Amino acid sequence: MKSLNRRQFIHRSALSFMSLWLPLACTSRSIGSKNPNKIGVALLGLGSYAGGQLAPALQMTKHCYLAGIVTGTPAKIPRWQRKYGIPDEHVYTYDTMADIANDDAIDVIYVVTPTGTHARFAIEAAATGKHVWCEKPMAMNVAECQSMIDACRKNKVQMTIGYRMQHEPNTRTLMSYADNPPFGAITRVDAQAGYAGGGGTGWRFEKEMGGGALYDMGVYTVNGIRYTTDRYPTRVLSARQYTNRPELFKEVDETTEYVLEFSDGLKAYGKTSVGESMNLLKATCEEGWYQLSPMQSYSGVEGERSDGVKLNKKVRDQQARQMDDDALALLEGRDLLVPPEDGLKDIRIIEAITESAAEGQVVTI
Repeated sequence: MKSLNRRQFIHRSALSFMSLWLPLACTSRSIGSKNPNKIGVALLGLGSYAGGQLAPALQMTKHCYLAGIVTGTPAKIPRWQRKYGIPDEHVYTYDTMADIANDDAIDVIYVVTPTGTHARFAIEAAATGKHVWCEKPMAMNVAECQSMIDACRKNKVQMTIGYRMQHEPNTRTLMSYADNPPFGAITRVDAQAGYAGGGGTGWRFEKEMGGGALYDMGVYTVNGIRYTTDRYPTRVLSARQYTNRPELFKEVDETTEYVLEFSDGLKAYGKTSVGESMNLLKATCEEGWYQLSPMQSYSGVEGERSDGVKLNKKVRDQQARQMDDDALALLEGRDLLVPPEDGLKDIRIIEAITESAAEGQVVTI
């Protein structure tokens, strides 16, 4: 690791006077220039999701591979290098990531840090001229989301949000029912996502970092309501945020319940928690119903309809499917499945839910 430390020192010295925004010329490099058949992905943030889900999934993908890492904790570097064979020249810290602009092995920077840091790192990633993948929820507020979109446009790179469920086959079947309803018009939507968590420390318990049930798990319910209906709600009719364990949840919500209304009066009922286990997305219609339960489990999504039809297609790994879809889109020059505007829309709803809960009144979205 002596050579790595020396390289990082040189990077820091060279970059100390550089502006954040690199020349747009760096965006002219064609993707896949190191490997024309695959997209090189650098994971930014080496926490539990990157280590437990994304890095293993990248070993299963056909159209992309783990090309590099970016971390704020240098002590993690040796283990990642040993496990995945990542050379020193593709290893970066948060202080040296601007030099990724000159790394032809990396085509995408995948931001996998706490939500409160997404805007900062996505903007810095876009400035390198690399495409940006960002975990959900997109950011803390609409203004941050827009700044990320603007940075990607400025640097002529594409961006997508890591809504893996929109790539999952049973979820995509449910999404198709919005255009081809099997049981008439939807009359009610229920979305529930939560787990029974403990702890009390870490960024998920910190407000500024995007902790709490609504940001952590509630984004599944908000996005699920939107893709089930293929519509955008107009109002938050009511919302409530609370905790049954105030000794743990001192800054953020343990549970959030809310009701969204659409322009024609259709209502969607959402509940999310990090104190209760729940996993359901259901559309009740004029002549029947369909649902996914579980609707967002890593181990698999399953569903059924009131006529007995099962939604039970299998996928080897959800994260691998998501990243392969996005990598193939880049290789073929197509739009990514989930544009950043999708993430912004969900954050606008989350902000409205938070306001409704705080004020105890109806909030227009």
